[in-house]
Amino acid sequence: MRSKRYKNILNDNADVSSKSIKEILPNIKKNCTAKFDESIDLSVQINNKQKKGEVNIRTIVNMPSGIGKKIKVAVICDEAKKSSAEKAGADLVGGDDLIEKIKNGELNFEKLICTPKMMISLSKLGKILGPKGLMPNPKLGTVTEDIEQAVKSAKAGQVELKNDKDGNIGLSLGKKSFTDDKIISNFNAIIETLEKEKGNNSFKGEMIKTVYLTSTMGISYKLKLDKNF
Repeated sequence: MRSKRYKNILNDNADVSSKSIKEILPNIKKNCTAKFDESIDLSVQINNKQKKGEVNIRTIVNMPSGIGKKIKVAVICDEAKKSSAEKAGADLVGGDDLIEKIKNGELNFEKLICTPKMMISLSKLGKILGPKGLMPNPKLGTVTEDIEQAVKSAKAGQVELKNDKDGNIGLSLGKKSFTDDKIISNFNAIIETLEKEKGNNSFKGEMIKTVYLTSTMGISYKLKLDKNF
């Protein structure tokens, strides 16, 4: 069942054609009539079905404007690095004691960072952390000796770009309360990261099939990119 509010949004935007993000943002924000600060969400579908097999993107992007959400970060490290983790703003810091808590089902964090040395012990919890996307990964900057920088990046709005089996990537660009410039800067950072991934993975033809933008309680709009890639 669709609410009266949602039906009104559909009627008001029936003739909106594909436009650039700068042109479409006013419509997106106009539709944010819920009583909370709605998220502005991006959906991208890439052409990951290539002749040499499927291409799976998994990388990180630093959102210059943040995402408007506090990220709870846990750090597993040895005693010498605990103070650096705490200084950088980690919410949970520990060693074998924290690993034991995770083993017992305590997963009250959204990002987990670990030193290479402690990964030997943590890797045994792959069946717990893996399905939830919490297992640290060197490629994503979450297995590192530079704990302080990793925590700061996570807190500042570093997000993961990862496509599913159908080539879909979904993530938030921020909140309705963000200025248009902040949302656009986050969008550009994502597109630039995907453009680099195209070169790294030797895509044949265009990499991006479709791009849509929506708000939490709104409708989707198809975006027109400034260039094809």
